Parts: sequence; C-alpha cells; structure tokens
Amino acid sequence: MASISTPESIVVPRIRVVEVRAADSLTRRTVRALMSNPMAVAGMLLLAIIIFCAVAAPLVAPADPFKQQIENRLAPPFWEAKGSAANILGTDQLGRDILSRIIYGARVSLGLGFLCTTLSSIIGVILGLLAGMGPPRAGDVIMRLADAQIAFPFLVLAIAVIAVFGPGFVNLVIILSVFGWVHFARVVRGDVLSIKEKEFIEAARTAGLSEWRIAIRHVLPNVLSPVIVIWTFAIAQIVIVESGLSFLGLGIQPPTPSWGSMLSDGRGYLETAWWLGTFPGLAIMLTVLAVNFVGDGLRDALDPRLRS
Repeated sequence: MASISTPESIVVPRIRVVEVRAADSLTRRTVRALMSNPMAVAGMLLLAIIIFCAVAAPLVAPADPFKQQIENRLAPPFWEAKGSAANILGTDQLGRDILSRIIYGARVSLGLGFLCTTLSSIIGVILGLLAGMGPPRAGDVIMRLADAQIAFPFLVLAIAVIAVFGPGFVNLVIILSVFGWVHFARVVRGDVLSIKEKEFIEAARTAGLSEWRIAIRHVLPNVLSPVIVIWTFAIAQIVIVESGLSFLGLGIQPPTPSWGSMLSDGRGYLETAWWLGTFPGLAIMLTVLAVNFVGDGLRDALDPRLRS
C-alpha cells in the first residue's frame, strides 16, 4: 500500500506546478506582447490618464463644474487675447469652467462604458454558453433574438426605447446593457460549438462530468480571450452611443456634465465660441482612440494566430 500511495502524492503536486507555470507563462507572454506594441502602450497611458482624472475629479478639476459665473460667460481659452489662466479651456454660455466639466464628464462616459459593457458581457456569455451547450431549441431561440436585434441600428433602437421610457441614468444603463449582449453571445456560441467537440471535452464527459460543469470549468476559460477583446471595444462604442444620446437630449440630463450635452450646447456658438464644442469632441475622440488602441493590442496579444 505504501508503494502505491507514495507516487500519487508525488505526481499530483507536480501536475499542479506545471499547470500554474503554464498559466503564468501564458500571462507573461501576453503582457510582453502587449508591452511590445507601441500603439497599445500609448493607448494604455492615455486611458490611464483619463481614468485617473475621472476618479480623482474633485482633486484634479480646477473649479466647480456646476458653478455659474454669468459675468465671465464665453471666456476664451487662456492662450486667446481675453483668456485667463483661471479658466484654461475657457467657459461656456453660463460661465462654467470647460475643463472641469470635461473632467467630470469623463466620470459619466467611462462609468457608463465600464458598467454597461460588464453587464452586457455577463448576459452575453451566459446566453452564449446556453446556446452552445444547451438544447438545440434554446440555442435557436437565442440566436433568432440576436438576429432580430442586430437587424436594427444600435443607436436608432436606443433612441426609440429611451424616447418611450424616458431619459435618465438608470434607464440608460438598462438599455445599453441589454442591447450590448448580442456580440458577446454570438462569439461565445461560435467558440463553444468548436470547443465542445475537442478531445479534452470528450474526456470530461467520459469522466462523468455534467454538461454545465464542463461548460464552467473547461469551456468558459477557453472563450474568455475573445470576450475580453470584445469587452474592450464595446467600451468605446458605449462612449460614442452615450455621447450621441446626450447630444440629442436623451442621455444624461443637465446639469450633470456630459460630453454629448456639452457638444450640443456648443452647436449655437461654433462661430463665436468654438471652444464649447471643440474640447468635448476632442475628449470623446481621444478616449475612443485610446480604448481602440488597447483593444487592438489585446487582440494581437491574446490571439495565437497573430503571434509571430
């Protein structure tokens, strides 16, 4: 008996060490591939600055974003003839500091982006696993719902629903989260249909594991890489959609700072106060650009077919 138990006690730790080392090696390779991509590094640095400004807005913002100074309305940026260092990017039509409102607006755009995208990914992954591992009828129903939703333009459908239920932060989170699950579900289902025919899945079935235990323990870890990439790109999409809805008056309501509503306020002052719409537009562009750079880097780092 002692000769049988001794090898088992030796082999099991060795297997665990190999698995940990393999996972650690994969993580290191991914990080190295990501850091060797200059565009991804630039995107991460820019995104880190934007996130820091959003999180530390009370400390970073030079003024109260809600404070109105009518006597100082439409003040130009500091480098203009009548500009002031007190308002680096100028003031709006109510005398509110543009830079402070952009910094606080980052909280809205990035907060909605991360929250809605995370909720969408959870819904999409669950439905994708159900469509791939569950009964064929359930998969057909889920995919037909996805096809019906994807047939309509995302922004148009969001405008229609918000027009019915009304604007507001909670409604916006629910609508954007529900509408964003389709891409996650379709990709996860496609990967699941391919993975569940592999030999290690057949071995797990032979060992007596249930389908859902196989899905959670063996299938799900193998579909997380594309989910992470889609999650990153979806943040940029949510930022654009939220800005578009706020521009139309269907998103975040005043006086809460929002990049889209700031763009809308600047429409009537394009000739007399160009800075009202220019700087919020630049904030949207730089944020989306940074997120896309990071997403491209993650795609290249996580996809083994793109590794040199």
